[in-house]
Formats: sequence, C-alpha cells, structure tokens
Amino acid sequence: MNFTAAAEELGITQTALSLHVRSLEAQLGCPLFFRAARNLSLTEVGQAYAFSVRRALGDIDLSTASLFGSGQMQELVVRVPISTATLFLARKLPEFSRTHSGVSIRLVSNIWAESAGRENVDAELRFGNNEWNDGPISRISKERIVPIAAKTQGKNHPSTKDLLQKPQIQILGFQDMWRRYLSAFDVQYPATDSSYTVDTTIAAVDIVAEGGGHAVILERFARTAIETGRSIAIVGEAIPIEQSHFLVEGQKSNSNSAAKQMFEAWLKQIFA
Repeated sequence: MNFTAAAEELGITQTALSLHVRSLEAQLGCPLFFRAARNLSLTEVGQAYAFSVRRALGDIDLSTASLFGSGQMQELVVRVPISTATLFLARKLPEFSRTHSGVSIRLVSNIWAESAGRENVDAELRFGNNEWNDGPISRISKERIVPIAAKTQGKNHPSTKDLLQKPQIQILGFQDMWRRYLSAFDVQYPATDSSYTVDTTIAAVDIVAEGGGHAVILERFARTAIETGRSIAIVGEAIPIEQSHFLVEGQKSNSNSAAKQMFEAWLKQIFA
C-alpha cells in the first residue's frame, strides 16, 4: 500500500493525493493511515471506513450496470471447499443472486486447499488455521463443532461418553475433531480404529443419517443439513475451535473489482 501507486492510477501527483487524504482526515477528525518510513497501513478506523466505501462504490457500479447495462454479465470464479459449498454456501447463493442480478457466480469446489492453482480464481474460501502464505488472507468466521447422530437416535441425547458407544466416523483432515470435542468435557478419546474414514463432511453426514454412527462436524454444517432435510440431529453442546473460514485473494488478472468486492462483503456477512 502506497500513495505513489495510487496517485499513478488516479492520474494525479503523489503530493496532490497526500493533500486530499490529509484534508479528508481533518474533515473526519481522525487519522485513516499509520505513516512510517516506507510503510503505510490503515488504522482500525481506516479499515472500517475503507470497507464501507468499497461496498458503497460496488453498489454504485452494480446499480449502474443493472439500470443502464454493462454489455455482459459479470462472472466471478469462486473456489470453495466442497463441504462448505454443499453444506452451507449453496443454500445461501440464491440470496446473493436475487439482490445482484448482474453478477454470475461460477463455484469451483475442491477437497484440499492445495489441489489446484489460483490463477483463474477471483476469490477463494479456505478452512484451517491460517497456515497459508500464498496471498492476502482475512478471517471471516468463528466456528464451533457439534456431535451428530441419526435423527431417530437423537431423540434422547446421549452423554458425552455414550457417543463412544456407536461407531465414530473420522473425516480426513479433521481427525482431531473427536479428540477436541471430548477433551472439552474431560473425556479421553480412545486410540482405536474408526469404523469409517471419509474424505468429506458430506459423506460423514450421509453415513450418520443412515444410522452408521456418530460424527463431529462444524455446527454451521450440521444446522444447514438439518434445515435441508437431512435425517440427522445435533446431540451435544457446541464447542468453539480455533480453525476458521478464511477469504483468500484470487489471482485472476481480469477480475471485476466492483462485483468481487460486493461478493466478498456478502461472504463476510453470512459467515459472521
């Protein structure tokens, strides 16, 4: 982030831009930037203001395109973990389309974050501990986990220890979910082989629905699955975890910034 590059993009001098920014800060009565040698960053107020301004500009651009035409539909390519796409985002997307008719979303699902490149992606969602270093990343959710059982078995909630009396379903990449959940109640997870090991939460939900055992999954996935008619029930208290959903900057060269900013702002709202 620097004023020189911004000034070049706007077609004015760096000095003129700096004066405009200082004038705005004086009008608002608070600084928007931290200024240091070779380092420029937004203050907390600046970050909040920038988010609102980007959203407002995106609204203007999309309204203009909707009312007067832009010549073509604005397509965004969004890469999302397959379980997040199926068990949460797909149910929410019609809401975005109803209010942003000029934007087309192409959803690309993946099982593993490292399974494909990001060159043709406008935005990407990942789930984890922020262990990546391949682009700007922002946390957009706080997650909790819950145990689930078949709906017919969930009428009488089992105790935490009773969860171990049925087959435990493990999800690759999330094998520690059982241990995390049980340890919150001072129950030790036994070092035994699971009856099932699957590579997606979707498969775990389907096995649970058929009475195949118990699983520990994200609360938002469980609640969405129940809302959409899956025959499962939440059978225990929700426990917070450190892992979260993160929004990762895509690298698509012709990304439409206005539509992208609107979609990212909407994502942050529904994951909050």
